[in-house]
Amino acid sequence: MVESRAVDVERVFIGGGCNRIVNNVSWGACGLISFGSQNAVSIFCPQTAKILTTLPGHKASVNCTHWLPSSKFAFKATGWEKHYLLSGDAEGVIILWEFSLVEYKWKYVSQLPQSHKKGVTCITAILTSKNEAIFASTSSDCVVNVWKIDLPAFGGDFTITCLDTLSAGLKPMVTLSLAELPGSTPHLILAMGGLDNKIHLYCGETKGQFVRACELKGHTDWIRSLDFSLPVSINGEPHNLLLVSSSQDKGIRIWKMALCDSISNFDEKKAQNTLAYYIKGPVFIAGSFSYQVSLESLVIGHEDWVYSVEWQPPSLMENHSCYQPQSILSASIDKTMMIWQPERTTGIWVNVVTVGELSHSALGFYGGHWSPNGDSILAHGYGGSFHLWKNVGSEFDDWKPQKVPSGHFAAVTDIGWGRYGEYLMSVSHDQTTRIFASWFNEAKLKEDHDTWHEIARPQVHGHDINCLAIIQGKGNYRFVSGADEKVTRVFEAPLSFLKTLNHATSNLHDDLQVDVQVLGANMSALGLSQKPIYAQALSDTKDRGGNEGFDTLESIPDAVPSVLTEPPIEEQLAWHTLWPESHKLYGHGNELFSLCCDHQGKLVASSCKAQSMSVAEIWLWEVGSWKAVGRLQSHSLTVTRMEFSHDDKYLLAVSRDRQLSLFSIDRTEDSDQISYQLLTRQEAHKRIVWACCWNPSGHRFATGSRDKTVKIWEVQKEKSLVQQLTTLPAFKSSVTALSWTWSHRQNEDGVLAIGMETGLIELWGLSLRKHEQDSSFAVPKASLLIQFDPFMCHVSSVSRLAWRNSENNSESDDMQLASCGADHCVRIFKLSFI
Repeated sequence: MVESRAVDVERVFIGGGCNRIVNNVSWGACGLISFGSQNAVSIFCPQTAKILTTLPGHKASVNCTHWLPSSKFAFKATGWEKHYLLSGDAEGVIILWEFSLVEYKWKYVSQLPQSHKKGVTCITAILTSKNEAIFASTSSDCVVNVWKIDLPAFGGDFTITCLDTLSAGLKPMVTLSLAELPGSTPHLILAMGGLDNKIHLYCGETKGQFVRACELKGHTDWIRSLDFSLPVSINGEPHNLLLVSSSQDKGIRIWKMALCDSISNFDEKKAQNTLAYYIKGPVFIAGSFSYQVSLESLVIGHEDWVYSVEWQPPSLMENHSCYQPQSILSASIDKTMMIWQPERTTGIWVNVVTVGELSHSALGFYGGHWSPNGDSILAHGYGGSFHLWKNVGSEFDDWKPQKVPSGHFAAVTDIGWGRYGEYLMSVSHDQTTRIFASWFNEAKLKEDHDTWHEIARPQVHGHDINCLAIIQGKGNYRFVSGADEKVTRVFEAPLSFLKTLNHATSNLHDDLQVDVQVLGANMSALGLSQKPIYAQALSDTKDRGGNEGFDTLESIPDAVPSVLTEPPIEEQLAWHTLWPESHKLYGHGNELFSLCCDHQGKLVASSCKAQSMSVAEIWLWEVGSWKAVGRLQSHSLTVTRMEFSHDDKYLLAVSRDRQLSLFSIDRTEDSDQISYQLLTRQEAHKRIVWACCWNPSGHRFATGSRDKTVKIWEVQKEKSLVQQLTTLPAFKSSVTALSWTWSHRQNEDGVLAIGMETGLIELWGLSLRKHEQDSSFAVPKASLLIQFDPFMCHVSSVSRLAWRNSENNSESDDMQLASCGADHCVRIFKLSFI
């Protein structure tokens, strides 16, 4: 084995979007926000706008998360050293997590027994004491479970028991809310709403079963959100509990539950037959008290489905009493969030704040949430995006948008570093191409070296994007992308991006064209092409009058590309950072699957999905003229991955047919003619070959396959053959991604990063030197350098790995590795070799 070195891995950046589902986001009393990103539970800090970690454990998409305690019970959690998180997924599994504020570490506690048979749609919880919590979960299986958790006081064991299981009938419940009823006895009330347009109320004790109390009718469509307030005083009545509900009927209703007489003075049958029962609302009994439920207010203001409503979190007063603000936050699919408060004189609930996403491409909000202190509000939208506003006003409300993390909301299929490693580009099945970069000026202010943000969205497409190739060589930045279509598209960086990148990195290279005339790009209303915006055209647009710039069904507004002086927010990214499309490359008969570019920036190779040899051919395109200069036939099924050797003399291809092919590529210096030849095609693995990569300094390469092996090969120039040198020890999962980089140590031939179908990543050190006295090859050796912590890795298949080709790290042992995967995430790791 090679002498093993200690490797320190540091998480630099995680970019990922939120699952597009209601109840997915929760804001905890600790100040952190949780959300589901495919099968992972992601945690982000709103102060730094960074995703801190992802929690592996679920095997299906995460539908809902809920903090214990949530922002609603922040006043009870002062001084807590440990906070807890519940997460539910599409297979009905609920997991409990523990977060230590002192150590800042996460711990998997347990998976709840008796989980649901179908996907969990909502989790709600209430703290009954410092060591006890009650929570309820609902699922598509039309069952609502009520649970009790005994929280350990001093590092003891958790005790989780199921108090009751309630049947919702034939139509499932989609939203829940729990509260303590006002009165001397500790009774709980559970509200549930769903597809039958009714709100169902159940009462119970912390140790007993829950019984049906009554039904609340009024909404005319599905109930989407419910939330109880703390007991409040209304018109001198001290014990009132308020319930707010929202529905797909676009309305919000506020219900009041008033404490009535003790049970000794109450006749239930007589009360149900009175006129007051039908006018004011139903009456129910809990313990030794009765409660009157009535409709307090009907709030109308949204123009579409209202997906969430939430009371502003209570706050602690100086006398240690709790104050419940009369303020409700609502979020709707109409692209707006509103804050509602009652007028002081009339008591009528009115809209006092409206914030929203004005982009024409937005499709509304799935949920809105308060911060624990009530000075910030957060929404998550259809595009997997977050939107955060903070009240920065002192005397008057002044809500300003804040920076939030962003990323893809579907599987990320390919990544590539910029020519000098100054940015990372990614493509995804969410039909977008995104650029992430470290914002130098912000990092300098915060004395931090790695404050990564999404700085541009060059392509917003109408098909899932499968592959990417960044053009190397000199000249302006260009990239080629391939999607679920037969056309390969070429894009070129506009002037606005070049200036933004210069502002972000403070390092724009001299070989970039300074005479770029294109400022940005517009998306055509009925097409997939992105049309360039020129300087003169932009000035003409500004001078237009009338209603030409408005967003209508017949037209869409023009983008306004501008130089960004700080990391952009979602509204800017979605529309104003597009790159113009310069060429379309026609030739393939099926959807594009793989792309690569040579290191001189002169050739691009492309392949498509195929089931025959004629369709599986690799096309070569000349950069600049974008003419097809070659069609390489070898494989009979889809070519899954291609890569040029570092001297551009060979093109390596691997395929679903389990074969590898090696082509020689010759370019005559006098003329631009390309000659190519198939040197060899041979069986590489016993299953599909997913990955291949070249050694950065020689003619050795690695291949990885579904057969859970990685093999190292070498090209023998004299015989034009490929010889297998070694096979790494078998892995526990399919190998889906490989990336080989050079090593600073002279006795090693580099470091090989290996990504697997389980999401795990390993680094292997390779030593493949010839013996000093014998010209024949020595026995190749490899050693495992490090297995990444699962809490750092992806939770689903790794799609691609890429080492950063940074100019600044030539003397340093620190390297950066980027990865992307099916868990919607793009990750960057910093590796220090000790």
